[in-house]
Amino acid sequence: MRSFLRFLLLRPILWLTSRVTSAPVRDRVFEALTALREKLEKDPGKKGFIIPFQPNQSKFVIFSDHHKGARNGADDFTLAEPNYLGALNYYDQAHYHLILLGDSEELWENTLIQIKKYNRAVFDSEGRFLKRFALTKIFGNHDLDWEINPLAATELRKIYGGELVALEGVILQGEVDRKRIEIFCTHGHQGDAQSDGNLFSKFFVSNIWAPLQAYLRINPNTPAYNHSLKTAHNAMMHEWASQQKNLILITGHTHQPVFESLTHFERIQRSEDPTGKAFENVKPTYFNTGCCCYDDGDITGIEISDGEIRLIKWTRKQGKTERVVLEHADLGKLSAAL
Repeated sequence: MRSFLRFLLLRPILWLTSRVTSAPVRDRVFEALTALREKLEKDPGKKGFIIPFQPNQSKFVIFSDHHKGARNGADDFTLAEPNYLGALNYYDQAHYHLILLGDSEELWENTLIQIKKYNRAVFDSEGRFLKRFALTKIFGNHDLDWEINPLAATELRKIYGGELVALEGVILQGEVDRKRIEIFCTHGHQGDAQSDGNLFSKFFVSNIWAPLQAYLRINPNTPAYNHSLKTAHNAMMHEWASQQKNLILITGHTHQPVFESLTHFERIQRSEDPTGKAFENVKPTYFNTGCCCYDDGDITGIEISDGEIRLIKWTRKQGKTERVVLEHADLGKLSAAL
């Protein structure tokens, strides 16, 4: 039946996908990010709020794009679970505040009942942060249900054992060398025509469109799977962030780590440039967490602590989970460059 329906519906769905594309559109992205930032600053509440932080004392770790599933062949999180649990244990003992930056649960391909059944150990580990009032959960496009489901708050309470609301974003606000700095954290799907529209369009995507694509095994053309869209997404996010004052933008969504507005490949290109001019005009305003579902089991994220911001990886070596610092920057120097 699936094969027959796929044959019948493949072309219409691909046509409709091209019409209602998930490719980021510059004007929509800029408008959505600006509106969200203003909402958080001027009218904090359901969308999100400001979290005060002290650069030399506060500790935050940001992970995104786990896509927790039902531990079947389509579950991208399966191999990453041991590294993620090891990382959570480290950050909980070190008293970090955990920010889950969206797409934590894969609700396009699984029911919430399935996800709760197969991720109990992970939810329990995340729940330890909530007990310390140190857990912030932000929704993405693949777990958009946390925004539109009227029973979301009840379900989150059941999962974590305490009150928790899924937000669209938060701003970490502090002072570095007597200069205010804001770190704007959101998933990064803003401006996406498939998942950033009105309530009806969000309901349609979350409950009808995405499950249909998943059942028929038709991959949507999203930044996480398309290199050209990753590049476009990164460029737009950096352009928007570079136009803001005293602001750093941290997103997920693309599954591609970005540090100081450069991907790993771009940093290599800059280091090998004999003129020193490669990417010299790139303002270090945009960061991306990467993801927690790489096919080798590694996970990446962003740390903010001890006056630094770091891109970190957790990997498995000789049977043990190990933390690796990939990049780091002093917040004072970074603030001066904004």
